[in-house]
Amino acid sequence: MGINENLDWEEAFEYRAGLTVELKSQPGVLHKIAYYEVMMVPPIWLENDPRPRYPHEVRVVSQQPTVSNVCRISESPVLVAS
Repeated sequence: MGINENLDWEEAFEYRAGLTVELKSQPGVLHKIAYYEVMMVPPIWLENDPRPRYPHEVRVVSQQPTVSNVCRISESPVLVAS
């Protein structure tokens, strides 16, 4: 049995970094997911929250990741040697 067989990749995608969530125990208080650690239980780490969370503790508010997680194109010209 390989290490990847027990990983829930759909859940990892559902709770990917940059999404806005709220804790079900604190409705209306929004957090951003810092990262999802597939090898950790609980796997969801929130920005400015020292405690990891389980999926049943959070509700996804926004399916759009923050701009910080999007690839940016440099505005400066880049020299390429030929």
